[in-house]
Amino acid sequence: MLVSGKEKLERMRDGRVVYVGSEKVTDVTTHPAFRHAAQSVADLYDRKADPAKRDVFSYEENGEHFSIYWLRCRNRDDLARRTRGLKAIADGTYGLIGRTPDHVAGMVTGLAMKPEVLEELGAGRGRNLMAYYEYARKNDIYLAFACVPPTGIRSPDMFPGQERKDPTLRVVDEDADGVTISGMKMLATGAVFADEVWIGNLIPLDEKYKKEGITCAVPMNAPGVSLWARQSYEQPVRNEADYPLSYRFDETDSVLVCDRVKVPWERVFLHDNGAMSRTIYIKTPANCYANHQSNVRFWAKMGLVVGLASRICQANGVDRIPGVRETLGRLAALEATIGGLVQGQIEAWEAFPEGWACYNRRHMYAALNWCQEHHTEIIDTLRTLVGGAALQMPASIDVLADPALRERFGDWWATPSMEALKRMKLYKLVWDLIGSEFAGRHMLYEKFYAGNSIIVRNQSDREAPWDRFHGIVDDLLEGIEVPDYGAAEPGH
Repeated sequence: MLVSGKEKLERMRDGRVVYVGSEKVTDVTTHPAFRHAAQSVADLYDRKADPAKRDVFSYEENGEHFSIYWLRCRNRDDLARRTRGLKAIADGTYGLIGRTPDHVAGMVTGLAMKPEVLEELGAGRGRNLMAYYEYARKNDIYLAFACVPPTGIRSPDMFPGQERKDPTLRVVDEDADGVTISGMKMLATGAVFADEVWIGNLIPLDEKYKKEGITCAVPMNAPGVSLWARQSYEQPVRNEADYPLSYRFDETDSVLVCDRVKVPWERVFLHDNGAMSRTIYIKTPANCYANHQSNVRFWAKMGLVVGLASRICQANGVDRIPGVRETLGRLAALEATIGGLVQGQIEAWEAFPEGWACYNRRHMYAALNWCQEHHTEIIDTLRTLVGGAALQMPASIDVLADPALRERFGDWWATPSMEALKRMKLYKLVWDLIGSEFAGRHMLYEKFYAGNSIIVRNQSDREAPWDRFHGIVDDLLEGIEVPDYGAAEPGH
């Protein structure tokens, strides 16, 4: 089933509880902190549900159509088709909403390609996962992910004598019907718009924290569930033209708070196993499928950055300067680089697990590392090309409301290459990508959405073919001839 945008908005009105400071919000589709981003999400669902785009956004299995991101690929063509769908979704938000419905769905799909990993950790866990996968794809579920404990919780271990009540989400009770969880989990990006939240772990857990290793799925409107949202960048915006990205694409980050939330056993996929709560995503294609989407999204964002850079240089009248052309060429090369890294994951695909196809994991982690290392530099290059021109624009587009000001603005803010209103819209757009709070949030997001860079590089270390690399060196050493000076004496 492919859900429409209207149906998706209705699902968001399900009685979920979101706190914006002390304000309790129960309808994110109408609240000024969330309503335009909610509509952007609904627009994605309408794009997916368009019958004319069915081949892009969906696949058929057993006579039913499902969203393309639930596809468990069997060959290179399946992977390519899945990626085309992910790119079309990312293009719909210019790569600015990171946790679109295809992200966590990719993780669950990857787990569903090797459910025996979960079954080995507890009888029935693999069956639970497969039942949930079928439920989620059949109902076109939008899943968010809460996967990180609150910061600083281990301070009592590191600094004896510093007492603190540990608020980390954990199992606090269990009975024949299921488990009860309480505590908080970060960082549920996009959860205010999602149907359900997947609770798990993407950082290693010591076995003594096994109660925190719970992996389960919970509806957003389940009793005891609430989201504590950060400040909305959408809410203060009066006119879309002033902050066009903040206005439409603030996906919102939230802390998930659970107050004795009951989770039935059929929604529990891992329990009482801290060490494996992260490893399940590595032993299956889950981590790769989810983060391939992140690579594709960054590629879509690069298209916006490069296009803006060129238009800004035209507006500034510097687009013919050789040094500027060189900078623009470098940005275009970087966009092609991430595109190549995405395509390489398809061309060098892996038969993993047996009977299925996975994007090349090593290339995927390399792309994650590339994005983390280059985003700040890319935005700073765009900032340099913009210069101070964005600060020369009037505070708001409502300057046009005054006839006298509108006339002067039209005369004095125009340039030979661009009329005043178009120029202002362009500079307001680029400011929202390089200088606003929305832009600052993206600087953090691109650094940490896949974990600290140390974690990402350790993933690359794990996937690297060290035996092959060592063999190259050893073969070269073996071929180096040494003059025969006689056998070395023992001890020398």
